[in-house]
Amino acid sequence: MKVLGIDTATLTESAAIVIDGAVAALSEIRTSTHSDRLLPLCAEVLAGVGLGAADLDAIAVGAGPGSFTGLRIGMATAKGLAFALGTPLWAVSSLAALADDAQVAAGTIVVPILDARRGEVYAGAFRRDGDALVALGPERVLPPADLAAMIAAVAGDGAGVALLGDGLDAHAAALATLDPAYARLVDARRTPSAAAVARLALAGDRVDHLVDGAPAYVRPSEAEVKYPGGVPGALRRP
Repeated sequence: MKVLGIDTATLTESAAIVIDGAVAALSEIRTSTHSDRLLPLCAEVLAGVGLGAADLDAIAVGAGPGSFTGLRIGMATAKGLAFALGTPLWAVSSLAALADDAQVAAGTIVVPILDARRGEVYAGAFRRDGDALVALGPERVLPPADLAAMIAAVAGDGAGVALLGDGLDAHAAALATLDPAYARLVDARRTPSAAAVARLALAGDRVDHLVDGAPAYVRPSEAEVKYPGGVPGALRRP
């Protein structure tokens, strides 16, 4: 199967072509304007392996958590492509994609940490079980100081723990008190890759989210916090 993977959860915009589980092309750029560059980036990876959009069997998108605007652009673009091409749309966690790229031993608990701004991080916990990646609980947004308790709740005694992600850099001071036994994968990726998004989607349940697909924001938007009953003057929720 030929799958186009997309991730826009962070300022690193990523697109990849995965064919039968093997990465055929991957291209990434750092940008604050995903809407300008995402489609050209997708065209670039397709051209790099001599494929046209009509050759694709599925579209896979990182659903977040991450930048609200970035996630909306990624999901909308993925839906538009899937609808136009008549392919299924598969959605996976962007945190899981980051964890999947970590090179760790089986049984290791991988904790991907992304900067969520506002003094918080997005984090999840996954265990590497052979070729599979198993989620150990819900993904969360939390202050860096609360990360130790989250890890302790899932790690248990004697389990190896590996940390990675751009949250380690953005909140280095606050995370300095984490257990020094936790491995910090400083040479690993800092952001999710579209290649991992496509690989996870291929290995998953392959549910088509073309109609119901939505970003996984994890936390409410600022508008939802300020106006829980709806924005003044707008239509009220039923």
